[in-house]
Amino acid sequence: MTLLLRRLACALLVATLPLTAADAAPAKAPAVDAGWILSRLARPVPMTTPFVELRGSSLLKAPLRIEGEYRRPDADTLVRDVRTPYRETTTVTGATGGTGGNVVIAREKQAPRRFALSRAPELVALQASFGALLAGDRPRLERHYRIQADGARERWSLVLTPRDPGLAGKLTSITLLGRGAELRCIETKAPKQPLQRTLLAGAAQAASKLPAQVRPGAFAALCYGRDA
Repeated sequence: MTLLLRRLACALLVATLPLTAADAAPAKAPAVDAGWILSRLARPVPMTTPFVELRGSSLLKAPLRIEGEYRRPDADTLVRDVRTPYRETTTVTGATGGTGGNVVIAREKQAPRRFALSRAPELVALQASFGALLAGDRPRLERHYRIQADGARERWSLVLTPRDPGLAGKLTSITLLGRGAELRCIETKAPKQPLQRTLLAGAAQAASKLPAQVRPGAFAALCYGRDA
């Protein structure tokens, strides 16, 4: 459930956030605050963006590189479509409605798995917080997370730390990293688990051109808005 929770956290964040550099950062951008970032979180539908992940595990000799696409066909649906090294589609419906949602995970040559987000209280808390992100509702978001912004508009970060003990026991923090109006990366941390880093938009496009066996440091550089 912890791995799924981290994947859903990233997926739901992608559903809410602007992913392209529509607004160029000024040469000398002012310091950023949470309000400036949150004001840019709303994203109209439909939307599509590529993603690239490096997933570490004690069972693997090297991190597993996963590539695919996030799709948000309508305001109530999010699709995470993994295309390599395997095919898997995760569809979340009712993810931001506040009254419950459902998840369907379909993997090639396997029967689809279905369950309700309400099956776990921490998933309900996670779901509610993304409704606040969609609305740009900082007070409601702060009921679920402690929020810390850092950096300047040309390179910024926003750290969300869960307040709910159930969620905090499975998800230590979510860090959004961006450059100007572009969200480049989401880092999720869970207790006793390796950091999961998901590259998006321009960072994902740059990562897709790197060799298959790439050092994790190259992904970190792209995540933080530097050259690989």
